[in-house]
Amino acid sequence: MLSQQDLKQIAQKGITEEQINVQLNEFKTGFPFLKLEAAASIDRGIVATGKQDKQNYIKAWEKYKQEGHKIVKFVPASGAASRMFKDMFAFLDADYQVPTTPFEQKFFENIKKFAFYDELDAACRKNEGKSIKYLIDEGNYKAVVANMLFEKGLNYGQLPKGMLLFHKYDDGARTPMEEHLVEGALYATSNGEACVHFTVSHEHMELFKKRVAAKADGYAKKYNVKYDISFSEQKPSTDTIAANPDNTPFRNDDGSLLFRPGGHGALIENLNEIDADVIFIKNIDNVVPDRIKADTVEYKEVIAGVLVNLQKIAFGYLKELEGDPSKERMAEMAKFVETIFVENPRMKSLSQAELKEYLIKKLNRPMRVCGVVQNVGEPGGGPFLTYNQDGTISLQILESSQIDKNNKEYMEMFTKGTHFNPVDLVCAVKDYKGQPFNLPDFVDRTTGFISSKSKNGKELKALELPGLWNGAMSDWNTVFVEVPLSTFNPVKTVNDLLREQHQ
Repeated sequence: MLSQQDLKQIAQKGITEEQINVQLNEFKTGFPFLKLEAAASIDRGIVATGKQDKQNYIKAWEKYKQEGHKIVKFVPASGAASRMFKDMFAFLDADYQVPTTPFEQKFFENIKKFAFYDELDAACRKNEGKSIKYLIDEGNYKAVVANMLFEKGLNYGQLPKGMLLFHKYDDGARTPMEEHLVEGALYATSNGEACVHFTVSHEHMELFKKRVAAKADGYAKKYNVKYDISFSEQKPSTDTIAANPDNTPFRNDDGSLLFRPGGHGALIENLNEIDADVIFIKNIDNVVPDRIKADTVEYKEVIAGVLVNLQKIAFGYLKELEGDPSKERMAEMAKFVETIFVENPRMKSLSQAELKEYLIKKLNRPMRVCGVVQNVGEPGGGPFLTYNQDGTISLQILESSQIDKNNKEYMEMFTKGTHFNPVDLVCAVKDYKGQPFNLPDFVDRTTGFISSKSKNGKELKALELPGLWNGAMSDWNTVFVEVPLSTFNPVKTVNDLLREQHQ
């Protein structure tokens, strides 16, 4: 099936023939749905922190920072903004000339409120010889949109989200990338240094670096920090082969194999290369202006405090397990594991030797604390208790694609779930001896996803790797902490920037 030319193409991407055969087989077999125990809730699986708890966790995090640990803020930022402007692209293609849909009308009625208004006005003056106001007055709405979306103007239809102007300030508008630099300075510093890592696509790398070079020094002075800003690209070796509907390799017009990016799960490889004790993960578009950052900063410190407290306990137990702890101590450790991380229906039947082995295995893993918000109907994943392949039950973040739609009980859990995953994680990625875990070892490879796509009018099957905060972290110790909705302000469409939180 694979020619010598195919094998050469595969090798150039750093992929083995065996990996390709596994992927082609996954198209045939599909991926199993997950077995669910329950949607996580405040009653079971989600921690709600009281006022005193919050203060204690924040103190624990402040102490940890002062101990000189390496802290990194990791921001997946390679997504293009094109989907943000889907409605405005549709307006350009429409057979009418004036804003007609509620979305289009809202955009133009509030156009002055966008942080990019001044830049867009300058682009219109340069390319059309007229201001936005003049173009609107004469009914030439589409010229305004074209200057926003296309290369002759702002090129927002092709830029990454991280490079768009989101928020207005007296000293100039800020991009999400800059807001993440500010956040890093506010809660993720150690030894006066804020380390921020962006994963970006190859074509946008220089753009990011240029903006960082122009802006970072100003924020460093303002917040009295030193920045260590780094970048990485999704590795070609994490691309996946595309298949025809009959599960044979899909080929380009020139006969070569078609590969596609493996989704955000590919970033586990990038995360694995970060040298840090603690890593914060948050999406590029979930940022707010300074005036309402207080909640974000407070709860980042809260979930980080939960993490370092739990890690300290786990590390203490692991050191004890190097020796021969008493039956009572082992029972205490088992209760800790069962209460916080993993339920094991077989726990009581384990011998002392088996229990010791089990505790070491479950405690000596990467750890993450995930902020979750109350469900407000946003599309996306949620917190669940699921069965693992070893029969244990643990906390996982699931996407709808991982749930059997024909199972009424499971679908009810998903639709009636009280909480939602805003991608608000803080991760501990070193073991109790200070050695980094090899994160790909903790991926559940059976949690990938197959979707239908097309290329040049031809239907194809695409394979996504286990998602970064889904199957890629399946074998981590996980804790869910409720955080307020004020910390979740994603920008999925351009009109989301008109929400009060982004003004």
